[in-house]
Amino acid sequence: MKAPWHKITENLIPVFRRRLSGVDALPQLAVLGLLSGLVTGCVILLFRLAIEWPLDHFLPGTGSESFEELDLVTRGILPLAGAVALGLLLHRLSAQDRKVGVVHVMERLNYHQGYISVRSALLQFVTGVSTVITGQSAGREGPAVHLGAAFSSLMGQWMRLPNNSIRTLVACGCAAAISASFNTPISGVIFAMEVVMMEYTIAGFTPIILASVTAAVISQAAYGSEPAFSVPPLVMNSLLEIPWIIAIALIIGIAAAAFIHLVETFGKHHHRPVILRLTLAGLLMVPFAILIPEVMGIGYDTVQLTIDHQMSFWLLLGVGVAKLLITSVTIGLGMPSGVIGPTLFMGATLGGAMGLIGAQIVPDMASSIGFYAMLGMGAMMGAVLQAPLAALMALMELTRNPNIILPGMLIITTSSLITSEAFGKRSLFLTMLKSQGLSYQNSPIIQALRRVSVGAIMERNILRTERFLTAEEARKVLKSEPKWLIIEGSSGPTALMPAVDLARYMEDSHESPDDTGAETGDAKTDSSSEPEKIDLINIPANRRDIGPVQYQATLEEALNVFDQTSVEALYVQRHVAPTIQRIYGVLLKSDIESYYQYRRS
Repeated sequence: MKAPWHKITENLIPVFRRRLSGVDALPQLAVLGLLSGLVTGCVILLFRLAIEWPLDHFLPGTGSESFEELDLVTRGILPLAGAVALGLLLHRLSAQDRKVGVVHVMERLNYHQGYISVRSALLQFVTGVSTVITGQSAGREGPAVHLGAAFSSLMGQWMRLPNNSIRTLVACGCAAAISASFNTPISGVIFAMEVVMMEYTIAGFTPIILASVTAAVISQAAYGSEPAFSVPPLVMNSLLEIPWIIAIALIIGIAAAAFIHLVETFGKHHHRPVILRLTLAGLLMVPFAILIPEVMGIGYDTVQLTIDHQMSFWLLLGVGVAKLLITSVTIGLGMPSGVIGPTLFMGATLGGAMGLIGAQIVPDMASSIGFYAMLGMGAMMGAVLQAPLAALMALMELTRNPNIILPGMLIITTSSLITSEAFGKRSLFLTMLKSQGLSYQNSPIIQALRRVSVGAIMERNILRTERFLTAEEARKVLKSEPKWLIIEGSSGPTALMPAVDLARYMEDSHESPDDTGAETGDAKTDSSSEPEKIDLINIPANRRDIGPVQYQATLEEALNVFDQTSVEALYVQRHVAPTIQRIYGVLLKSDIESYYQYRRS
């Protein structure tokens, strides 16, 4: 006998899934957001521990980023050995299986409805940790986004949720990962919607916000409430600095365009063996690690020194340019590194260097170096990712200072425009997708169809029936008053017909004993002139060829099935056992078109 809680679960879960198939399932999505934030927050804590514990114990000095204190030989060998090891690991995998990072999450969203595998998550964990602890020029936020999206997606797959809600879960995981990494819940939300999903929806905001807040709470419980960087109070001393801020935006915009261009250029060699590409990346990293060790690892210690005005102009310029060159080249060659952290590093150092120039020109008027470093971080992030709002929110949350909003808006939008309009560069992630021969469809129609599952609009008033029926069986079929009849064949459903057509035939055959719809040869008529056997495939009816679509599918997936096959209707099914499929309803192409027209109006 099943326990009471088990019976309750069996009743509630199907209702929960059915509600999620629609676009307005806000309470259910809110629950999923909380669960996603909880799972992602714990995963990110584990991920950070896997990075920080070995570095804390094996690097000399204090902290987990003191690669500069390693001796020259170790600094040269470590990234090369790490690159070769990663090359050997990835060489054993197929090209599709070795994909990781934010770009992979976007690909899975666009082409696979957000389904991410356990294998992909585990690979991202291993490679994300390995790139940082072996001193590659890498960040932890990109891998964190992949991990958050993957574990949230896996949770939805385990619960067998509709695909439209799995997409929302992926966005929740992305937001929660950024929130837990930087302790910036607002920018996590905007990043997920602006960079990954590339859409804003009212229903999407609530679960994503809850996921971001939940992950931030978990992160704060472990690391405290301070953001990733300790930023002193910052203020723009004079409006006369605005021309200089615009000049810095020009430099940052050019640097961002160069960064994207280098990634794109070296990404053209993706057809080469991965072990060769990563070994070359490791070799190129060696002189940088020996001469400019600040580029090794995440580099947030260097960012903090820049904010605190503890680095000279030439050192800031040198490490900023070096970070841009080695990060773009290694990522282009296929190093599974995160890009968000290096972007902040480049922006901080280049912004700080430009701030030092401004301080030399007008020492009595210029703001602090930390002020320009933070502006540079926001500008570089906004320009590289083409996500000005996410960059602005990150800047505001990291500084916790509303005084930076005005200059931040100016420098972020200007640098983003320079990168996109003056140099014609798209977002780095979209550029990397394009280099793989992929695109990201985000038209309003596609977005609207992705937000709804077939279960939300399918016709449920159906009845499955055999092809041949007696008159008595036909009357029993019609007695339940179905709208559609699914005609079964030898290998499953073969056609769909309106039940009213069968009713009309029954009436006509009762009146016309010479009706030809009955089987010839074996067909016999009783005293009431009704055929002994009715062939549902041969009687006059408006039948439609029918094909399957899974219950979890979105309207976009259903429309793709219509476009790729010659069927005129779809039956919505779900596997309830290894060899048993249950049919829940039917869907016509006109239903999808009518739904979109209704929602648009």
